[in-house]
Amino acid sequence: MLLLIIYLAFISLGLPDSVLGSAWPVMYQELGVGLSASGAVFMIIAVGTVISSLCSDRLIRRFGTGKITAVSVLMTAAAMLGFSFSHRFWLLCLWAVPYGLGAGSVDAALNNFVALHFESRHMSWLHCMWGVGASMGPAIMGAVLARGGLWNSGYRAISLLQFVLVAVLFGSLSLWRQKTEGTADKGETKGEVLPLPALVKLPGAKETMLCFFCYCALEQTTGLWASSYLVTARGVAEVTAARCGSLFYLGITLGRAVSGFVTMKLNDDQMVHLGEGIIALGVLCILIPSANALALLGFVLVGLGCAPVYPSMIHATPAHFGRERSQAIVGVQMASAYVGTSLMPPIFGLLTRWIGTRFLPLYLGGLLLLMAYMHSRIGVVTRQRR
Repeated sequence: MLLLIIYLAFISLGLPDSVLGSAWPVMYQELGVGLSASGAVFMIIAVGTVISSLCSDRLIRRFGTGKITAVSVLMTAAAMLGFSFSHRFWLLCLWAVPYGLGAGSVDAALNNFVALHFESRHMSWLHCMWGVGASMGPAIMGAVLARGGLWNSGYRAISLLQFVLVAVLFGSLSLWRQKTEGTADKGETKGEVLPLPALVKLPGAKETMLCFFCYCALEQTTGLWASSYLVTARGVAEVTAARCGSLFYLGITLGRAVSGFVTMKLNDDQMVHLGEGIIALGVLCILIPSANALALLGFVLVGLGCAPVYPSMIHATPAHFGRERSQAIVGVQMASAYVGTSLMPPIFGLLTRWIGTRFLPLYLGGLLLLMAYMHSRIGVVTRQRR
């Protein structure tokens, strides 16, 4: 029952993540701001997620994963409801604060809880559920708009779904306590809370932070710029390029569903190596000039390769750093991931002013090489520590 609730929580985590982008073409006109103003909302959300991720260890040690998850989803549900009543841009920015704080806390809390208490296949399938939620959000908003409704109604519908989950989460607090009490002697809640400077000095901490930074930078940059690259650098038709962008995310979602079964044969580090190899193959396909079919295939392969990397790296955290430090490490991993997501795609956008989009595969390849090197270093330095 608890695992089912966590699955639902991961769907809820993905629900609001892609709604703003899908609704913004309608929203910005009513709000009286420019098309680019969505970047300010995204940045406020990103800052909130980084802050709450870094605070997750201290909060969860004090209140427990169940309460933090329930309160965090309550914050995102309230934020979605607040968005639905926002008819001024400053109100949207105001409600973005609890949205970011809630999203970062629940992400760090659930990822560490699953890494501690469940097998690797569940981590892959749970992140697949995030993809289901991220696909459902725009679908709900699109259905509302197609029937002549306002974007506000779309946000209201999503907030209602999240409030239902909030009720389920608060009703299931005893299940969370039973699960943690059964493993309390294993040390995941023991030890002092380390401040960030001391945490970063732990063997392997810098490497894992860079690993997550590079992975999320690679995934987000590909998702944001793949279609533009195909159109401007390869001359692919806009419709075909847009479909390729959707196939990239479909590759991640389906790849994580399949990865859950593959983890029964391979361990976490092997799953990461497998994903890195598939990403490398995809980047090589994109690099081949005058072969647009291979470039399209390459982006799909990059999506498939991304599928096992993120969940497997998270699931390996207790093994690398110890159960007593895993929540703190997952917190800095999530913070690093959000920084990479927020920083690196815009940097590539700035570079396109001078070099164009044709260097996208080299940009992705550089991120992949740095990630692979840092991942190999994690195992070395953490084994030395032990």
